[in-house]
Amino acid sequence: MQAEQLLRLGLAGLALGVASHTLGQVFVEDPDWKEIDIPSAPAFNKDKLIPVEMPSYVSLRFGVDPATLTVTGDGVVRYVMVAQGTGAGNGTGNGTVSAMYEGIRCAAGEFKTYARFNASGQWAPVSNPQWRPLNDNNTSKHALALARQGACDGRSAAARTVQAIVSALKNPPKTPSQ
Repeated sequence: MQAEQLLRLGLAGLALGVASHTLGQVFVEDPDWKEIDIPSAPAFNKDKLIPVEMPSYVSLRFGVDPATLTVTGDGVVRYVMVAQGTGAGNGTGNGTVSAMYEGIRCAAGEFKTYARFNASGQWAPVSNPQWRPLNDNNTSKHALALARQGACDGRSAAARTVQAIVSALKNPPKTPSQ
């Protein structure tokens, strides 16, 4: 009887560990990791965006321009994320547009904003950009949503290709209610 209880306890612990790993809560830092020199923010086309699904409480629409996606040797997925207002009240859906040039470090569960697209149509570099946890209490969880919807393959971006990310974003898994 005691052996059976120990087995159940061990299996429960294993299941908890797997669930924690799957949800991206446990990260092992590579002490030798070094980020490459950051490429300049690329041009983007707001008419070519692939939508990134956000929770219903988010009033902005988010999308990534597939032409801006890169997976580099340092394991960082870099992209331009565009946020658009819904245009409530004007009936056009063409509300305000903002864009961020960002990177996701899947292996560490972090993201960084390198530059923001300003109203004059120019990229403004972020002064002293810092890696922040994907699960941080940010106003918008767009980086976490992108990571979960295709930018990260578990916790390893190095194995992913841009084509795999685009395919995952365009063909999300069906939920039971769909």
